[in-house]
Amino acid sequence: MKNNSSATLDAPPVLSPSRAGLGWGLLGVSAFSFTVPFTRVAVESGGMSPLFIGSARAVVAALLAAVALAVTKQRLPVGVQWARVAIVAGGVIVGFPVLTSFALTTAPASHGAVVIAVLPAATAVTAVLRGHERPPKAFWLMAAVGAIAALVFAALQGGGFSGLNWADLLLFGAVAAAAIGYAEGGLLARELGAWQTVSWAIVLASPVTIALTAVSLAQGPPSGTPVEWAALAYLAVVSTFLGFFAWYRGLAIGPIAQVSQVQLVQPVLSICWAALFLRERLTWPTVLGGVAVVACATVAVRARLGRDAR
Repeated sequence: MKNNSSATLDAPPVLSPSRAGLGWGLLGVSAFSFTVPFTRVAVESGGMSPLFIGSARAVVAALLAAVALAVTKQRLPVGVQWARVAIVAGGVIVGFPVLTSFALTTAPASHGAVVIAVLPAATAVTAVLRGHERPPKAFWLMAAVGAIAALVFAALQGGGFSGLNWADLLLFGAVAAAAIGYAEGGLLARELGAWQTVSWAIVLASPVTIALTAVSLAQGPPSGTPVEWAALAYLAVVSTFLGFFAWYRGLAIGPIAQVSQVQLVQPVLSICWAALFLRERLTWPTVLGGVAVVACATVAVRARLGRDAR
């Protein structure tokens, strides 16, 4: 009887971490939802180069991360953890920001948000491969359909598959980079801590981002309106630093498959912000493309969740 009673008393706390993980994940996704529109704002006039925007935001974030790590006296990663931190840094600190900055010089923010909508399924696929899991066939089917839907959307917007331009290729590359960084960072956050993981990744990437910033400055001094500089400040402080505190905290609490579902609201929010702040017209192809990609990602993630529950 005592064992049964103990099991009954221990059951409720299991639900609390799950809700906490979803809450932290939603907070992080809400912060990230402004990234695509604000990147578009920053590159719009051409006064700041995409290379400068993608790298300078990481340099500012590195200063904040270094201060935070030093003040709190965090322990250094050890052994193979450094290699895993490098994977996170390459994916979400260098790869995604730089690739999206170049892509959004020509692609509308709403277009970019639809293509990036495949990210939840891509993250789930990466987590499955990284964890050597065996999800049901429905997971792989819908993940593939979601990727095809995003590809078809990009092709139709470009005038056909022959019209796929470099911006779309950069966006798909950004998705791959972020998916790898998210999946590895979520696992590593359980060992180093949520904000510690992204902070070490930002600091580790700083020699590269400083060098890229120097190259961009050598090409000419940046210039922009107060609004564009404010957008860059948001990208540096929130998108590259504080947003990851909440996101990796949610992934660390987990389960990763469940928390990753909240990414599904990110493209919807991004499209809304693009319409609100950039006055981009919401066309039916954009709306339908977003619905198709998000629906496929939803089914894919839920198919994996069903296997996890069983």
